[in-house]
Amino acid sequence: MKNILLGFVLSLLISCQSKVGKEDIAKLNGYWEIENAVMSDGAKKEYKINETIDFFEVRNNVGFRKKVMPQFDGKYIINDQQENIKIIEKDNKIFIEYTTPYAKWREEILKISEDNLVLKNQQNLEYHYKKPTPFSLK
Repeated sequence: MKNILLGFVLSLLISCQSKVGKEDIAKLNGYWEIENAVMSDGAKKEYKINETIDFFEVRNNVGFRKKVMPQFDGKYIINDQQENIKIIEKDNKIFIEYTTPYAKWREEILKISEDNLVLKNQQNLEYHYKKPTPFSLK
């Protein structure tokens, strides 16, 4: 009986996981700060202080990602470097495909909400992001 109950609970938990859909892509727009990275062996690297934050802008499944530097006045320093991105659906999964003059790669969007983002790259590293909290010394 315990095995049946355990199986039911596990299947319920798995079925409740939200699948990322095309309608979720708009949530990618904006600023994202990395919280931690989970390596393929399960080891976790925490990011306590971030000198850069990722800024995504996507319209009609194409756009860019830039690294920006938060300043003490709440503004960001932005440079001209960016990665062009394209949103791709393959095998019922949503991917971000990045292109620069030097490389091309993709990351799967495992989870996306208004406040959290989880990306997984081709080396099975997971990057966990949150919306940054603005800070100011004013």
